[in-house]
Amino acid sequence: MRFVVVTGMSGGGKSTALKMLEDMGFYCVDNLPVSLIDKFVELIATPGSEITRVALGLDVRAGHSFMEASDIFRKQKEKGYQFEILYMDASDTALVKRYKETRRIHPLAAEGRVEDGIRKERELLKYLKQDADYIIDTSNLLTRELKEELNRIFVNNEEYNNLMITLLSFGFKYGIPTDADLVFDVRFLPNPFYLDELKSKTGNDKEVRDYVMQFPEAGVFLDKLSELLEFLIPGYVKEGKYQLVIAIGCTGGQHRSVTLVNELYARMKNRGSYGIKLFHREQNK
Repeated sequence: MRFVVVTGMSGGGKSTALKMLEDMGFYCVDNLPVSLIDKFVELIATPGSEITRVALGLDVRAGHSFMEASDIFRKQKEKGYQFEILYMDASDTALVKRYKETRRIHPLAAEGRVEDGIRKERELLKYLKQDADYIIDTSNLLTRELKEELNRIFVNNEEYNNLMITLLSFGFKYGIPTDADLVFDVRFLPNPFYLDELKSKTGNDKEVRDYVMQFPEAGVFLDKLSELLEFLIPGYVKEGKYQLVIAIGCTGGQHRSVTLVNELYARMKNRGSYGIKLFHREQNK
C-alpha cells in the first residue's frame, strides 16, 4: 500500500496535484479530518483490498487538529505503514496574486489581509514541511510541468531530491531577474541583432542557434558552466534548497541568451534527479 499525503500552502496547487494523482490511478480523498486518519488507514489497508495507492489531501481547513497530523503519521509509520508527504508550495507573491485573480478568501484570513493568512498558514505547516519527502514550488510552474514532475515521482518512481531548477534567459536592458540565484552574462559573444537576416529572429530559430554556436567561445562557456553546476547542485541539495534559478543574459534577451539557455537545458534535462524547466523572460517583447 502506498500512502501519499498531499499538503502545503492554500493556493499552492494541492487540488490540481490530487486530480493528477487520481488520473495516475490513486484513490484520492480530500480534506479528511485529522481525527479520522487512523480509522481511514485501518479500513483502506484491509487485507484483500483492491486499492493499492492512496492520496490524502490535507490542509488548514482541518482546523487546530491539523497540528496533530505529524504525530499521527509518525505513529502510523511505527505500525508499518509508509506515508510519503508531498508538500505543494509557492512564493508569497505568487499566492497573493492567485488569490486576487480568483477573488477567493484565504481560509485563515476571513476578515483580514491575504498576507496575514499566508503568514499564519506557513507557521502552522512548518512541521509538515520539515517532514516532507517531496517539495514542489509552483510559483512559476506550468500545469504541464507539474504533471511531468508528479509522473517522475509517482509513476516512473525516479529518485527525487526536491530541487527544481529554472533555466532563465533575459535581457540586461530590462533588468536582472530579482529571483535569480546565479546570473551569467553572455554579451561577450557576437550579437546576431546586427545582422539583418537574424535581427527579427530569436535563439529558438535554427539560424540564430547555428550563428551563436559557431563561435568556439560559446561551446567553451557551456562546458565550463556545466562543470560548475555539476559541482554546485549537490551542495544545494545537501543544504535543503528546493528552488534554484539560473539566469543567462544578453543585451535584449532574444538571441544569445535564448540560444545558450536552450543548449544548457538540452545538456541538463536528463542528467539529474532534480526537476528542470525552461523560461525565456523576454520572448514576448
